[in-house]
Amino acid sequence: MLEITLIVVASLMLAWPLGIYMAGIFSAQPHASDRIFLPIEKTLYRLLGINAARGMTWKTYGSAFLLSNFLLFIAAFLLFLFQHRLPLNPDGIGPLSWDLALHTAVSFITNTNQQHYSGQAQLSYFSQSVAIVTLQFVTPSMGLAICLAVLRGLLGGNNKDTAAEGEERDLGNYYVDVTRAVVRVLIPAAAILALLLTWQGVPSSYEGTATIRTIEYSIEQTIPRGPVAAMVAIKQLGTNGGGWYGPNSTNPLENPTPLSNALETMAIVLIPMAVVFMAGYLLRSRRFTLMSLAAMGMLSIACISAGVYSERQPNAAFSELSAIDVNMEGKEVRFGADASALWATLTTQTSNGSVNAMHDSLNPIAGLVTRAGMLINAIWGGIGCGFVNFMVYIWIAVFLAGLMIGRTPEIFGRKLETPEIRLLGVLIVLPSLCILGLTAITLAIPSITGTSNPGFHGISQVIYEYVSAFANNGSGFEGLGDNTPWWNLSTSLCLALGRYLPLFIPLMIAGYLARKRVAPESSASLNIGSTTFCLTLVTVILLLNFLSFLPSMVLGPIGEALQLAQH
Repeated sequence: MLEITLIVVASLMLAWPLGIYMAGIFSAQPHASDRIFLPIEKTLYRLLGINAARGMTWKTYGSAFLLSNFLLFIAAFLLFLFQHRLPLNPDGIGPLSWDLALHTAVSFITNTNQQHYSGQAQLSYFSQSVAIVTLQFVTPSMGLAICLAVLRGLLGGNNKDTAAEGEERDLGNYYVDVTRAVVRVLIPAAAILALLLTWQGVPSSYEGTATIRTIEYSIEQTIPRGPVAAMVAIKQLGTNGGGWYGPNSTNPLENPTPLSNALETMAIVLIPMAVVFMAGYLLRSRRFTLMSLAAMGMLSIACISAGVYSERQPNAAFSELSAIDVNMEGKEVRFGADASALWATLTTQTSNGSVNAMHDSLNPIAGLVTRAGMLINAIWGGIGCGFVNFMVYIWIAVFLAGLMIGRTPEIFGRKLETPEIRLLGVLIVLPSLCILGLTAITLAIPSITGTSNPGFHGISQVIYEYVSAFANNGSGFEGLGDNTPWWNLSTSLCLALGRYLPLFIPLMIAGYLARKRVAPESSASLNIGSTTFCLTLVTVILLLNFLSFLPSMVLGPIGEALQLAQH
């Protein structure tokens, strides 16, 4: 437990100054980093034809977001189809099939990195470096940009002092926000982590595969390599999760030592935690930061505790043997059960999805915990998009609290009224409709299901894949035969619905709230920084998710746990 405590505490301590730094660079005020980065950004603005001084309403901001995503998707899709004709392909890897190329492009443009391919065997160095790594920098920055626009909307926009009531508000410039996120946050952080991982032995080369002869038995072995350290750094920091190798960070070339494992684990939550601090500073509310940290922290600690406890229990397959110990199935001996359980819970509390152990081999309760983290999708969450999801829960909790005390719900002085509540209703229903609907179709047609296990665990494999896609997480219960046209197309639909509606609708709500009249705060106003509201918020989060998905949990991990308990 000491290792777990040190990793979590160190992540928080690093996230605090990083959050302050991020609040500074995304505010309208000059920042000390301008001397280094502003010339670079101005050059990029000129090359891309961006007017950095132009403010955007929620409509133009959202349109820019969707357009940029569409153009990058087309470029990535074509690259995967024609990678065999492009440079940096020393191993002569062929093209992806059209459905796999579609799924891979959708997966990475949505910051999910759900992989139905094995990276070292099916993607060229050009595809990995130009398409995959580029999207791993850009797509989390897009999520952060939407988060910044939502936060500005809560305070009335950049032009709140001059705009009239009901007038559309300036929520910032989408292209400037994305550029700053990439240039000032992700590139410097990834460069530092990549150097540390290279020091620990992660490959960083453009040479082709290495052929060696083993010491024992003198057998030739082919070892894929490449610029792995750079990709691993951004896959972790950008809550991306897509690894260079198929086994992800269970592979010793991606994650060779206990120190590299600790660094990669901290990187999963570093920027999502920093966004919480950033939000508090931008909203100028220390109590809001403390409330957010408390709510997320309670849920995070509960999930970590349950996951670690579960994996300290023996595997049911060893029940009749004398050597019963912690569950080490699907885990690396160099990490052990505790570090593997910590990674599994943190990677699903965020939208990271990388793994250092096989989630399909987790005990049922740990499998339930990982799925719950993705369903909530706001315990730290992804970069920006996680905090946007958290704001959705806050709006719902504010609405319910207002009903309980008989007052019109309001947040930061702006009322939540019928249009906003209708939009929130769509976000409440959407996960169940998408995840459970696709799961029902898949399980009803055995020829397309592709599970490797019968009964409860097979159902868990299917539900987990769709939950992972909708939550833009990307992890999976491996053993599922997911590289088929049905799985590639159905999860692509789930990926798109889980990314764009949960980001675009909150942006719309923020735009509506921004143009409303501000009511002065009084003793009758709801205090969203209080302990009472924090507990109300946690209760709302749990009720919304577990009531919606409890039957599917009984058919999956809960049913499996009860079944194993009988033996």
